[in-house]
Amino acid sequence: MNRILIAEDESRIAAFLEKGLRSHNFTTTVAEDADSASNMAMSGEFDLLILDLGLPGKDGLEVLEEVRGQGEKIPVIILTARDDIQDKVAGFEAGADDYLTKPFRFEELLMRVKARLRNHNDNQRQEELVLRVGDIILDVRSRKVKIKGRSTELPAREFTLAETFFRHPGQIFSREQLLDRVWGYDYDPGSNIVDVYVGYLRKKLGNDLIETVRGIGYRLRT
Repeated sequence: MNRILIAEDESRIAAFLEKGLRSHNFTTTVAEDADSASNMAMSGEFDLLILDLGLPGKDGLEVLEEVRGQGEKIPVIILTARDDIQDKVAGFEAGADDYLTKPFRFEELLMRVKARLRNHNDNQRQEELVLRVGDIILDVRSRKVKIKGRSTELPAREFTLAETFFRHPGQIFSREQLLDRVWGYDYDPGSNIVDVYVGYLRKKLGNDLIETVRGIGYRLRT
């Protein structure tokens, strides 16, 4: 489930965005001022930032420059009332991935959100072909895991589950999220298949690597 940060100080617009995005299975968080938006965007906890330029504290472009200055590659869609061409140019030069002016149709914003997430995920997959956590290496191309120099090929489902954890170390995944990512919608949410496959991975990667978060799900220890 993608996590979207909404940097917007107008509560009416923020609520509208949250309602629409949550209805399409996105998780949303609102930052109401510039400093909060900057800190949260650089936390690594979000997959996309919707950024208003008229934030309390400082201009949204300054927030964007701070985020990009720290090397953060989170996709950013500017959503603002500023429709002057110079503002748009400034937004893209500061590192925005997209620019949408108010008033807007939610359907258009949703289309842009999905497109930016898709492009970002594709780029990440192309860039990160070898994933490493501690002394364990996961090779995306060969679908093999290497532990202390010993290489083992993982079956398809085990590999996809391992890749999900390795691409998001420290992130907690519920069983429902893992079912969605690894198996799609073909399995009963009440099934224990996630627990079974986590058990398979623990036997191959080590019992302490994948941690059970009681009442929630699993996460990969960093």
